[in-house]
Amino acid sequence: MARDLAIDLGTANTLVYARSEGIVLAEPSVIALNENNREVLAMGSDAWNMIGRTPAHIVAHRPLRKGAITDFDITQRMVRLILKRAGVSRFNKPRVVICVPSAITPVERRAVTEACRRAGASDAQLIEQPLAAAIGANLPISEAFGSMVVDIGGGTSETALLSLGGIVEIEAKRVGSFDIDDAIQNYIRREYGLAIGERTAEEIKWTVGSAAETPGEGRAEVRGREMFTGMPKTVVLQPYEIRTAIEEPVSVMVDSVVSCLGKAPPELAQDLLTSGIYLVGGGSLLRGLDSRISQETGVPVVHAESPMECVVLGAGQLVEDFDAMRAMFMEARR
Repeated sequence: MARDLAIDLGTANTLVYARSEGIVLAEPSVIALNENNREVLAMGSDAWNMIGRTPAHIVAHRPLRKGAITDFDITQRMVRLILKRAGVSRFNKPRVVICVPSAITPVERRAVTEACRRAGASDAQLIEQPLAAAIGANLPISEAFGSMVVDIGGGTSETALLSLGGIVEIEAKRVGSFDIDDAIQNYIRREYGLAIGERTAEEIKWTVGSAAETPGEGRAEVRGREMFTGMPKTVVLQPYEIRTAIEEPVSVMVDSVVSCLGKAPPELAQDLLTSGIYLVGGGSLLRGLDSRISQETGVPVVHAESPMECVVLGAGQLVEDFDAMRAMFMEARR
């Protein structure tokens, strides 16, 4: 018998929830191909470990950028592999709920659902990531009470105000934690003449990166290739340097929260002083981001439990009773 599945198809990571089982897969959204014959060599963690370490004919692709499909064929192949790893075969075709950014266009919506159906799903329904995250965080979204979720992923940042089972206001920006990584790479290239890879930039972000000054900050020793000589070189980075480097994408994220709050009805806005703003998504774990948002909005900010899994856990609650929850899907509310 086919198991209904929920898939958080993120720019950075893909998570899969199987009905009655919970999360059965959590892998980076990366697929490695042999460019000569288009053969799939690896997916997920194995492909992620290949980034920056492969010969020219082997390329590690991220088929989703800014929350959107940039290569339909590669995305379809990745989704097929994801479903296969989750136990789907040609004999059991599950119904699938896919979590997508709220800013996704109609063309992008069709691309996602078509990729899932071609990969073996009998039915593919979409739900906005902030709504799924609020369900996964067990917020009282079905009540006449304001709840706010800030979902910061690899390619998008979304702030949603929810009440009575729907989205009242939403502010979405195609800026995420990958933009922070890019800002770090550009800063080190500009200031030190040092080229570093995507993985090194991510390590710097988690080691010394912050959105606001925090206690116990340390330094980071970074190794890379000097652009002028081509030789390996080591530099030491201070926390304030990285804060300066990533200020632009962080400001976009924080400003989107402020903007969403500014559009909130007064009755719901005052509810947030009691409930607070909930941070979810991998990018929300950036040190000092919660205090920065709280300082600029005057509203308490808390991290949801399991921020990386919140979205897929929320969608998982929908697949536990697929037919009864159809009203929550994007197409049913349009």
